[in-house]
Amino acid sequence: MNVQFKKGALELCVLALLEKKDYYGYELIEEISSHIEISEGTVYPLLRRLGKEEYFKSYLQESSEGPPRKYYQLLEKGKNYLHELVEEWLQFSQAVNFFVKGGEKND
Repeated sequence: MNVQFKKGALELCVLALLEKKDYYGYELIEEISSHIEISEGTVYPLLRRLGKEEYFKSYLQESSEGPPRKYYQLLEKGKNYLHELVEEWLQFSQAVNFFVKGGEKND
């Protein structure tokens, strides 16, 4: 898949997943990569940026499989931003689909 397509959609995917439940970083990567080929190197910088913008908070939770895991929890500001992104995505994808499907405007 085209790298530019993925970059634009990855932020939306991360926020959409976090709206459903809290995730730790590797768990997010696993969930997304089961549908879209991504690498850890693209997700962690995105998580840092979204955290600085205060769209979610993080917390540590003990793990039976090693050191504590850092979980991400979407905040109200993040939910509002997600809803804006979804609306933009729907409008954008509808416009792109118009051209991809060879549509013409009837004036």
